[in-house]
Amino acid sequence: MVTPDRFRTVPCPSYPEIRLAVASGRQLARRIEEAQPCAIHIATEGPLGWAARSYCLRRELPFTSAYHTRFPEYVQARWRVPLRLSYAVMRRFHGASARVMVATQGIEEELRQRGFANLGRWTRGVDVDLFHPRPEMKGPAGPLPNLPRPIFLYVGRVAVEKNVEAFLALDLPGTKVVVGDGPQMADLSRRFPAAVFRGARSGEDLARHYAAADVFVFPSRTDTFGLVLLEALASGLPVAAFPVPGPLDVVGGARVGVLSDDLRAAARAALALSPAACRAHAETYSWQMSASQFLDNLSPFESSAWRGAA
Repeated sequence: MVTPDRFRTVPCPSYPEIRLAVASGRQLARRIEEAQPCAIHIATEGPLGWAARSYCLRRELPFTSAYHTRFPEYVQARWRVPLRLSYAVMRRFHGASARVMVATQGIEEELRQRGFANLGRWTRGVDVDLFHPRPEMKGPAGPLPNLPRPIFLYVGRVAVEKNVEAFLALDLPGTKVVVGDGPQMADLSRRFPAAVFRGARSGEDLARHYAAADVFVFPSRTDTFGLVLLEALASGLPVAAFPVPGPLDVVGGARVGVLSDDLRAAARAALALSPAACRAHAETYSWQMSASQFLDNLSPFESSAWRGAA
C-alpha cells in the first residue's frame, strides 16, 4: 500500500485533519516499481491518486479506482463550486479507470446519469465481532451513564457536509450524543450546549458507545454509503435518516430503520424497531463478500510489465 504517510504532507484547506501527500512522480514511481504489483487500485482522487493515475497512463498499465466520497457535493457545500465543474473533474479522473468501484446501486445509477462508465459493485462489510448488541452498556457500566433516555447517537465527522446541525436542531426527548471530531466541533458544541460531544472514539470504546444508545441518527445527504450505518445496525441500533443514496441502499425497505424527509419523526419512530432485526440485517454484510467483489473488479496485468523497472 502506498499511502500519504510515506510522503511529506500538508493539511487540506478548511479540513486540517486530512493530510494531503506532496509527492513527486519519481518518488511514487520508485515505490510502485519496488513493489512490482500484479494490479493497481487507486483509492481516492487526492494528489497521490492523481500522481498514480499519471504513472499508470504513462506506463500503459491498467488500474481500477473507487468512488467513495461525493466530492462534488462536498466542494459545493464548502466553496459553492458548481456541481457540473466538479463532476467534470471526477469524470476525467475515473474515465481512464478499467473499473470504477461503487458501494451501492443508488450511487451507480447516479454516476451513470452523470456520464460515468465502467462501473462495478464493491459493497461494504462490518466487523460483527466488534460491533454487537451489549445491553449492559445501557446501564451504569456503559460509557453514557445517567443521561436522560432515549439516547439519539450520531457518529462521524463533525463537518458541514455531514449535516450534523440538522440532527442537533431536532426537537427530541432524551439526549443527543455526538461521537467524532472535525472542523465544526467548536461551533456546534457552543451552539448546542444540551448535546453531549464525546470526541473521536475507536475500537472497543467506539463499539461501547454504539451499544449504549437507543437510535442512530444519520443526517448526511451526501454519503455514498455510510459505513457507520452498518456499525450501528450490527450494534442493534435502528437507524433514522433521510431517504437518500446510502441509507436507501443499506436500509431500503427493511424494518431496521425509518427513512423520511422529516428526520425528527423518523428518529422517534425508530425507537419502536427491533434491535434483533437490526443485528440480523447487518450480518448480511460480510467482509468476505466485500473482499470477493474487490478482487473480481481488479484489472491484473503480466509481471513482464516490470522488466527493466526499479
